[in-house]
Amino acid sequence: MSQVRLHSILDNDFYKITMQNAVVKLFPKQRVKYGFINRGKHHFPDGFDAELRKAVSAMAELKLTKAEKEYLRVTCPYIDLPYLDFLEGYHYDPSEVHIKQNGNDIEVWVEGLWYRTILWEVPLLALISELHYEMNHMERDNNEEVMRNTLEKSEKLNQLGVTFAEFGTRRRHSYKVHDLVVEALVKNQNSKFIGSSNVHFAMKYGIKPIGTHAHEWFMFHAAEYGFKMANELALEHWVDVYRGDLGVALSDTYTTDVFFQQFDKKFAKLFDGVRHDSGDPLEFTDKTIAHYQNNGINPLFKYIIFSDGLNLEKVEEITSYCKGKIGISFGIGTNLTNDVGLKPMNIVMKLIGVQADNGDWIPTVKLSDERGKYTGDPKMIELAKEFLRIEN
Repeated sequence: MSQVRLHSILDNDFYKITMQNAVVKLFPKQRVKYGFINRGKHHFPDGFDAELRKAVSAMAELKLTKAEKEYLRVTCPYIDLPYLDFLEGYHYDPSEVHIKQNGNDIEVWVEGLWYRTILWEVPLLALISELHYEMNHMERDNNEEVMRNTLEKSEKLNQLGVTFAEFGTRRRHSYKVHDLVVEALVKNQNSKFIGSSNVHFAMKYGIKPIGTHAHEWFMFHAAEYGFKMANELALEHWVDVYRGDLGVALSDTYTTDVFFQQFDKKFAKLFDGVRHDSGDPLEFTDKTIAHYQNNGINPLFKYIIFSDGLNLEKVEEITSYCKGKIGISFGIGTNLTNDVGLKPMNIVMKLIGVQADNGDWIPTVKLSDERGKYTGDPKMIELAKEFLRIEN
């Protein structure tokens, strides 16, 4: 029987906490759905659904400890104190998660109030990944190799002189590997390692939790207010809650070109930078620099966080291209937490619907800069492209 379990309610990406804080404040009545997508067509053995259900059921026991609450209060002063009281009383409700096995594939979907269900996505993906390797009896590199491999990467990144964070919770090999990786990164005193997206490990190792918002923030706004208003209102609401803190804007929910049309001088000055998560990173760099220059802003006072499927070669290419042009930082995920001699999983979980006041479900879509990688209801994708005048 599997022992795969979550160890802390904070074993989650920081942007889930920051978004939940905003949702509790602004959208306490909205209901949503999330759906799991097995992009890599991975094979799930018999009984996988039952083991995943056990792990999910165990999450109901997780509670925010006094020490964790104090850590968030001191480390993240921009998070509302009433929200921390809410989180202290929050518990996962496993009835919000639906799991069904069809042969060697699984269906997983989550449904409920947005402010409650928002925390499920990342831990569910982490559990699915870890269970997949365990139940398929796949042997990983030993602990010493994992540590050595991570230290070598850290040293190479240090030689490039770039700051980077670990963003690998959702597709990690396992909790143990994740722990080893962060321990190794913290060990390298010379490195430019600045923190982790994982709040639990950030607390454990005394490093900065890193994150702002995700695609779902913009996808929800599109379903609630319409595609043309999505970027602008999503950013405006973010500013209303955080007043200039957590100032990195995600740019590619409805293509970067559409985003920059709405990322006007006010937002360009107020936000510290933008995050790149799909499409050609060098092309994105050129567009970002041009946008800042067109608004009379020196790009060297702003930065781009690159976070799309990074490995050391990509980081080196981007670093060389951006030198002297704009500030940069990197969020490296799977290449750190699932580089253990096995094929990393290609799995995602997306916001797939928002319930309207009349009870109807409005499908959500994402039109990234990766052509052909649009996700969501095909009719709604076409509608979004028509409204936003996207031709590809």
